[in-house]
Amino acid sequence: MRSAHTARDVAIIRLCVVFLFLTGGATQAREGKPEPSPASSNGDKSSFHLFNPTPRGLMRDMGTNRPDSTEGAYTLDAGHFAIELSFAEFAYDHRNQDAQTTRSLAVTPLQLRIGLLNNTELDLDLSPYAWTEVMDRPSDSTETTDGFGDVTLGLRQNLWGNDGGVTALAVVGSIKFPTASDGLGNDKVQGSLGCALGLSLPGDFTLGASATFDFVPRLDNDRSSVDFTHSIGLGHAIVGDLSGYLEYTGSANFRHDETYRGLIGTGLTYKLTDDLQLDAGVRVGLTTSADDLAFLAGISYRF
Repeated sequence: MRSAHTARDVAIIRLCVVFLFLTGGATQAREGKPEPSPASSNGDKSSFHLFNPTPRGLMRDMGTNRPDSTEGAYTLDAGHFAIELSFAEFAYDHRNQDAQTTRSLAVTPLQLRIGLLNNTELDLDLSPYAWTEVMDRPSDSTETTDGFGDVTLGLRQNLWGNDGGVTALAVVGSIKFPTASDGLGNDKVQGSLGCALGLSLPGDFTLGASATFDFVPRLDNDRSSVDFTHSIGLGHAIVGDLSGYLEYTGSANFRHDETYRGLIGTGLTYKLTDDLQLDAGVRVGLTTSADDLAFLAGISYRF
């Protein structure tokens, strides 16, 4: 057990070193090349990359991948970074087929976004601390686990619409590494692949939709399963820099090992500056296999 944790710690340290190297190198490039290149003056941003950042005047409006569950179709500008985190995320589930009551808390789970190219983004998801309490009601026994969560590395490639247009489409993929403490993960490498759509509607409404195939290994045997996660959300400005959204999220298991999970979510975002945004959201389970209730609140910062 001790050697497993040691290997896990080494993997986490290596990921942090890579991220610091990338952010440090890009910061030096930004300081050394503050002026737009000749190509940028013609509206062509393809020459910008991680070490030749997009100038401030050519950057897109800030867009985040939170607090909703729908994958975003837009990427971060090349050579720029964003930290999107929750102060805390709490979930509660009582209405399920296992006769169990579950409470879970995640403290400062975050996503580090890195603009590699004008239409390509690298994402790193971390969960520094997670806590779960499961009470089995028939036996009146309680089990509690806590610790570090899994690490997920993702890539987002916009196909069109990043810098304007009515629609935008992106391909998204990720790999989850089993770095979680005992009892918090499935100790398996897990991957996903999907697409995300953005659409501008009349009346200043925006619509986002995503569909993802999650390749899920099972603990009880050597079989793997595929979950199809899908979501659709509608957003609109309320007043000033305050906006709101409403979305539906569902997940279906192709092997029918689990019943369908359906949730409805809503929330608010408030833009403090062009690069800083606060948010809060709530999700309500519509089926017995989904969490009954979940809350989250957080912040996003672009630099």
